[in-house]
This record gives sequence, C-alpha cells and structure tokens, in this order.
Amino acid sequence: MGYTLIKNGTLIDGTGSNRVENAGVLLNDNQIESVGLLTDITIPDKDVQIIDAQGGFILPGFIDTHVHMVMEIKDIRESLNTPFAFKFYEAIGYMRRTLDAGITSVRDAGFTDLGVKLAVEKGLVTGPRMQLSINPLTIIGGHGDSWMRSGIDTTPKSYPGMPSGICDGAEQVRQKVREMLRAGAEIIKVHATGGVMSPTDHPEFTQYSQQELEIIVEEATFRRGIKVMAHAQGAAGIKNAVRAGIHSIEHGIYLDEEAIELMLENGTYLVPTLLAPISVVEASELNESMPEYAVQKAREVVEAHRESIMRAYKAGVKIAMGTDAGVMAHGSWHKLERAWINV
Repeated sequence: MGYTLIKNGTLIDGTGSNRVENAGVLLNDNQIESVGLLTDITIPDKDVQIIDAQGGFILPGFIDTHVHMVMEIKDIRESLNTPFAFKFYEAIGYMRRTLDAGITSVRDAGFTDLGVKLAVEKGLVTGPRMQLSINPLTIIGGHGDSWMRSGIDTTPKSYPGMPSGICDGAEQVRQKVREMLRAGAEIIKVHATGGVMSPTDHPEFTQYSQQELEIIVEEATFRRGIKVMAHAQGAAGIKNAVRAGIHSIEHGIYLDEEAIELMLENGTYLVPTLLAPISVVEASELNESMPEYAVQKAREVVEAHRESIMRAYKAGVKIAMGTDAGVMAHGSWHKLERAWINV
C-alpha cells in the first residue's frame, strides 16, 4: 500500500488533548507512522498518496462495541421469503455504511461468522475490523429462541460456522462455549435475561443461574482469557452476570443500586445501547415491520432504560459506546447524541 499523508485538517486525537490545527497524519501501509503539526512531519522521499481533509476534522476511527453485522431487522414476512445466502450480500452494504459513519472497529454481538471476517481481512469486501461472538448462548424459550406459540420456529437455523446457541444446564453451556470457540469466537456472548425482540419472554426474566454463567466465564477464560459479554436487562440477571465475572453488561435496562455497586466493585463495563428500544418504537410508527410483542415491550422499557443509565453514569460505572446496529439501520450511530442528551 505504501505511504499515505492526510493533511489540511484539524486533528482531534481522542485522548482529551487540545485539538491541532493544520495537522497531518502519515501512514505506512496500515500503521500510523507520524501525527501532529504538518510542518513537524518528515515526509519520505517516496511516492506518497495525499488525502486532503479540506479543512475538516481528522479523528481516530470509532469503535462500536455492540453490532450485528449480518442482520438488519425487517418484516418477518420478508425474511421468510428471502433465500438464506442473500443476507451475506446485504451485509456488504451494512459494512460500507458502518465505515462511512466513521466506525472502523466493531464487536459483533451475534450472527456473523468467521467467513465474513476473513472476507474483510483478505480484501474481498470492505468492512470494519471485527471481534466475533458467533452465536449468543440462550435458554429454551429465552431471548434468541424465536419459537412461536403456534409451533412455528423462526429461529435462524444453524449451519457450518454458526452453531445453535440454545443450551440449558451446566454441561450444555460448557459444550456450547466450546462450540462457539471452535467456530472462531473471540468473545463469548450470553443472554442472561429475556429481551424486547423475543416472542415468549420479558426483559426482566432471568435466564441462566449464576453457576451456569460462572461455567461460561471459566470455559472462555481457559482460552487465554477470552471475555464474556452478557445481554442483561433485568436486575436479577444483571447481578448474576456481574457476580459470575462477566466483562460487560449489554443494555442494562433495569439496573438497581445493588447492581450498580457490584459493577463498580468488579470493574464491569456497561454498554447501554440506548437507541435499541427507541428504534423499535420509531420503526413501529413508520411501518409494520416490528412485531407487536416487541413494540409493547420497547415502549415499556424506554424510560426505565434512560433512568438506569443516568444512575450508572453518575455513579461512575465504566461505559462503552454500543448501538445494537442491526436492530436499527447500520451507520446511524450519530443518533446516539439525541439519546444521550436526555441522560
């Protein structure tokens, strides 16, 4: 690739340092070699590609810690009539929109397999760097099990590279962690509570016991300290996850004071995904793509979610940016600003 120089912009480096006007960034292949005032950068006596920032801002790439790169919620009727492989081609557009929005690294919270990551790394398609969880672990009848009471099961089918995540009990959860790791998981995702988008549960329902969650954490840790992220919305499930040693709580809708104290004691991260329930409600006002059970639960949790995140933020819980893109359109993370204004 050679050298690339980005110039004629104002640098904000993300460390809290003062911005640098008339800045430059010199890259050698994919590595930053020099950054600062343009006049202080030694430009090599070689062919250098010049990118003119045109007086704009030069920023590091952003990290979205909660996305679903091969998914974007649509009307179930459309999904049922769409060929299986079509989603991989749709994902090319999702990844492009993600990059165009300034997100260059993502933690995929489910449903993206190792082949997609390799396609990006090999240059076959353009996309962000990815940390994969493969498929979230969940219980029968829990968040992620889309069996309908009609008897129709709309849960996405497993395939080579995407093992089923449904498991119950100590031995099954241990086995499923091993299956996800074998398939290429770099982080393990578990659903510690119910959720908004699932048909037969509720965000406050607790899914796994603390013992089961501890087994999941133990099995992941055996692989050179691989971490576990937990979809956790109800207070009891959040506390089970934190006590079990889980690295990050995703969503955190019903945080109580005890849960916040536990997160502070254990250094647990919170990924609020404030846009997720808001996006479900907004989508329901535009069309019929959202199932009624999801819309009802989303309306119920929006205010509680906001209040929980506000308390956690004021208490000093460590917070990471995550959108839950896939529940809403990829590349729309800028809407987070609106959500955080009210926190």
